[in-house]
Amino acid sequence: MSDALRFDPLLMSQVRLGVISVLVSRQSATFSDLRELLGLTQGNLTIHLQKLEDAKYIKVKKEFVSKRPRTTLSIAAKGRAAFMKHLDTLNSIAPPGD
Repeated sequence: MSDALRFDPLLMSQVRLGVISVLVSRQSATFSDLRELLGLTQGNLTIHLQKLEDAKYIKVKKEFVSKRPRTTLSIAAKGRAAFMKHLDTLNSIAPPGD
């Protein structure tokens, strides 16, 4: 398979692709929003977010709001670029119909 048709291994996970898709469309989301939208457990989502953060695909902001912790995730430039390349690869294999 040529390099042009290689998918990003990080985005081959349904969960990580889902996280990136949400963040591309919304710009940011709270941990709770992502957990609910994607139907995941806290532990499962945490593991996938750590992989995306380690790869610098997302940014993580932790703060306290009314004495309660809140984690907000946003898409990083590297994550947006990886997502767009993933879509380009899909489109090169199976172009969208008219």
